Amino acid sequence: MTEAPVATSQPFDLVVKGERVLVGGEFVPATVGVRGGVIAWVGDSDTDAVSASVSESGAVRTLELADDEVLIPGLVDTHVHVNEPGRTEWEGFASATRAAAAGGVTTIVDMPLNSIPPTTTVDALAIKRAAAEGEVFVDVGFWGGVVPGNDGHLVPLVEAGVFGFKCFLVHSGVDEFPPVTVDELEAAMRVLVEADDSLIIVHAEDAALIEGAAHPHSSSYADFLASRPRAAEGAAIAAVIERAARTGVRAHILHLSDADALDRIDAAKRHGVRLTVETCPHYLTLCAEDVPPGATAYKCCPPIREAGNRDALWRGLESGIIDFVVSDHSPAPAAVKFAGDGDFVEAWGGIASLQLGLPLVWTEARGRGIGLTQVVEWMSQAPARRVGLNAKGAIAAGRAADLVVFAPDELFTVDAETLEHRHPISPYDGQELTGVVRSTLLAGEPVDRSAPRGRLLRREVAR
Repeated sequence: MTEAPVATSQPFDLVVKGERVLVGGEFVPATVGVRGGVIAWVGDSDTDAVSASVSESGAVRTLELADDEVLIPGLVDTHVHVNEPGRTEWEGFASATRAAAAGGVTTIVDMPLNSIPPTTTVDALAIKRAAAEGEVFVDVGFWGGVVPGNDGHLVPLVEAGVFGFKCFLVHSGVDEFPPVTVDELEAAMRVLVEADDSLIIVHAEDAALIEGAAHPHSSSYADFLASRPRAAEGAAIAAVIERAARTGVRAHILHLSDADALDRIDAAKRHGVRLTVETCPHYLTLCAEDVPPGATAYKCCPPIREAGNRDALWRGLESGIIDFVVSDHSPAPAAVKFAGDGDFVEAWGGIASLQLGLPLVWTEARGRGIGLTQVVEWMSQAPARRVGLNAKGAIAAGRAADLVVFAPDELFTVDAETLEHRHPISPYDGQELTGVVRSTLLAGEPVDRSAPRGRLLRREVAR
């Protein structure tokens, strides 16, 4: 199983030993040697080479997993709304990345909204990076944004290191990040396919169909669900597929909630459209039938749909039509999240789940007979691969030593007051989940919630 020879004259900084280490898609007994923040060696747990390396350096740290613990790579969450600067009272880099680390997430990619200014120019990106500098507890990358009229800023943003570009086909919820038309989407695609083959990620709901639906002020979740019809999601996804096929761009559908779109997505992939799709923990674990009247903590867009739809999304994941799972962490203060006193029209649409994603998905997955190795693939390796974070997402020689000690059988009850994100609001409050993150290591060092050591990442542009 040894992946690389080890020079005993260069001892490791850290050695991790365990009977269940996720290597090459399976849990095996293994020892992991870390040097300079990078995994330098992975081998059998009783190897003499590691023992020699340890013995030559009395200062080498060792970590031995308990019998009920496993070692997995840090999760990669490519869909996080940090909101700083401009709406830092909604979240912020420090609180968001502490929550990420507490949930076993070692890398996030921050959305271009709801910060002010939004990340639609290089100057705005510089402002955001300055706000994040010295405040992050995990590694952080950045998305750029496509809005009407900013086509001239896309190539400079690619060169500045954004990981791709987000756009909306419907109102984003904030006026400073307006939606684009399908023609404007195609124009941006044509720029991006030539700009180092950058990635475009789309909030796919059809504006006209949503505007044509009824939007009564109501505490009924059924009324809210009807205001974001499946047809709106399906029509927008069809438009993205058509324009991606026409331009050859790499495209990605955000937060899929409508399982009716799976056949169309599958057909597009089979016909060579360079398309990937994500879904989120709330679509996989919650269902419309269980949302109480006025419970706006459950509001998100697109919406949580019925139990049968949830089951179909799981089938889409298992079949590979859906590529990965990320949080769409989108918090807001109580005054905004509960605006209207239970009125689903007035309340902010977004769910804060960055810290809970792994136990949420694992709890539901194990009940469906799906193994933890598959969950980690969906939440770590697959998103890392899609955005080009090639050092992330696996325990292997040469990869980043971003590691998580996880107790997959331990039960706990969610207490929103104890979560690390800024506001104690969660639709999962009081829910019993399985799986506890006991330790998160970033570049081989345990994350210290008082000492931010995360890096600000840039996508490397081919020259």
